[in-house]
Amino acid sequence: MATNEPAGATATGEITSTAARPKRVRTGCLTCRERHLKCDEGQPECQNCRKSSRACKRGVRLNFIDTQVRNPPITPPTQDWDVVFQDESRDIASEYRGGLGRYAALSQEPDGTPETKEDAMYQFSSGVMSTPILAPQQLPSLQQSLPAENMDSYQAVSQRRPDNSREQHIHSSDNTDTTFTSQTIPPPQSTPFNNSKQTLTPPSEDRGPLDSPEELLFMQVFVEEVGLWMDSLDPYKHFSRLLPFESLHEPMLLNAFLACGARHLSLVNPAYHEDKALHYYDDATTRLLEALQNPNRDTVICATTAVILNVYEIMSERPLQRMNHIAGARALIKECRWTAKSSGVGAACFWINVGMELLSCIRFNWQVAWDPDLWGVDMDFSRDIDYGQEEGWTYRLMYIVAKIANFRSSVPRQAESTQHAEQIRLQTRFNEWNRLKDWIDSWNNASPRTLRPMGYLYPHQTSSKSAFPEVWLIKRTSIAARLFYHTGMCLLAQTHPLLSTRSPEMHELQQSHAHEMCGIVAHNKDRGVASVSIRSLAIAAECLVSRREQEEVLEIFDRIQKETGWRTGFLHKELKEKWGWNNEEQYQQQQQQNMAAASLLPLQNFQYQTTNLPPIPPPPSLKQGPRQGIINPILRSADFSAPTHPYQSHYVAPLHLPPQPQYNHY
Repeated sequence: MATNEPAGATATGEITSTAARPKRVRTGCLTCRERHLKCDEGQPECQNCRKSSRACKRGVRLNFIDTQVRNPPITPPTQDWDVVFQDESRDIASEYRGGLGRYAALSQEPDGTPETKEDAMYQFSSGVMSTPILAPQQLPSLQQSLPAENMDSYQAVSQRRPDNSREQHIHSSDNTDTTFTSQTIPPPQSTPFNNSKQTLTPPSEDRGPLDSPEELLFMQVFVEEVGLWMDSLDPYKHFSRLLPFESLHEPMLLNAFLACGARHLSLVNPAYHEDKALHYYDDATTRLLEALQNPNRDTVICATTAVILNVYEIMSERPLQRMNHIAGARALIKECRWTAKSSGVGAACFWINVGMELLSCIRFNWQVAWDPDLWGVDMDFSRDIDYGQEEGWTYRLMYIVAKIANFRSSVPRQAESTQHAEQIRLQTRFNEWNRLKDWIDSWNNASPRTLRPMGYLYPHQTSSKSAFPEVWLIKRTSIAARLFYHTGMCLLAQTHPLLSTRSPEMHELQQSHAHEMCGIVAHNKDRGVASVSIRSLAIAAECLVSRREQEEVLEIFDRIQKETGWRTGFLHKELKEKWGWNNEEQYQQQQQQNMAAASLLPLQNFQYQTTNLPPIPPPPSLKQGPRQGIINPILRSADFSAPTHPYQSHYVAPLHLPPQPQYNHY
């Protein structure tokens, strides 16, 4: 209490203030005490808990600490104000049963005079004592995915750029520093895919909810649309359930989320423009580049933000920038030592990054930059055969498909110089092909039943008039896994070293798995697997020969673009060229022009005009075999040790790096 009045007036004011102060509630509920609210002591629930739908906890939760101050430091008083501190803890404890029992007996002063309440009051001229605040339980920390033995090295407080350093969108957060502790909560059941402890992050500031209508809209769109497919392979749904709360005190992460939400909204609704998305994207990118210059940065936040910005670039359909961002995210993921053995947000970022690269490699016939043998995937099919392990089995399948993609990209461009050398090469590739084929077949036979269809109807059994069977899978992860499986089988059929794709065996293999993929996507209404569906459907569509099936595939692509915003127009052009529709369309346009001209001639000349039309040319044969592979551009810049890494002009090495983990694949 600060005052400039004489001592007598001060004493009188204290008495008056004490009498006028309302009496503290001593029997209120524990919930209101934790929230620092005045409880109305209602029974069985108080009004505060009833309004907020919280559990109204009753009982005694005391933690009295016997603190005695002797010879406190005294600062000469100033002429402006004084601060008086008074210890009332014993008075408060005396009103509870057994409360004073937690206090030791009062010790006597050296002169034998007992310490009184007045003697316990001290005056300080400057300085403010902060009252302890009981914070609500926080979400698991982002640091949970780092190796436990290196957790201490990541306790450094990150330096953040002040929000008012430039004219950008200002959030309600003023202090963006994050402090991590080793406090733990009981982890979920340990599996080979989740074996690290969860940690709690004490708040560094008041994390209020989003109070801007625009921010709330964009965050909702991200959680319900973008985060939906980002979490398709994550059992804990980090991007849609956990990380949004973490972003409330991390402006860099928050702006990345808002950029993706705004971008998705601009893709599905023409009333929204990309300007807002670019605004948030620019702010998040600037903060990320500034953070990379700080050796004490929070590497987890930086890596997670880079992954989300990579997703934004994919949504913006900018292939060159997309590869730069996926390389930057990959370099940061490697800096965090995240692999398939990680858990928490580390596993979520690792698999979304690897998955996006794998889909790109399947499309462009590239070799996977990160050697699958270094992922750290547990390929022992005798483990985790029970239900509930679908994500782990999907990770194993992605490893196999990555090996198949590398096998396809290594198809020789020309024969060997001698026949003997060519035979040796063919035999080596044939053995590798058989090994991959046996591997993916073993996965299909050993995987849990939940990864196989729950229902299957042939086209004549359905009322949808679809040319493809109706394949029904329940879980989103099962849909993605099944699409990866059929994609791998189609790629194997296209890359047999000794048999052509026109051979009956390979042709039947392609057609069977292509129809299965089309059947899954055609009758699937889950938007969370759109990214995998588009790439798998494109692989399947290249194998189709029926005009009816080809037209239905194009309709499926149009439906996906309308529902999810994913751009599929380029696939129309590629597939029509693959099917040989371009020449046919030119001919149909010429035929329609001739028919229109013939309708203007006398009736007796109609027969002459129509009979002289050129005959319909036969449809050209489908182009067989995969496209020749090239070196993945990520190989040159996906590591900070490379001379031209993506953040070359901004990156500063962090002060601490965890050791490289060991791997066991088989």
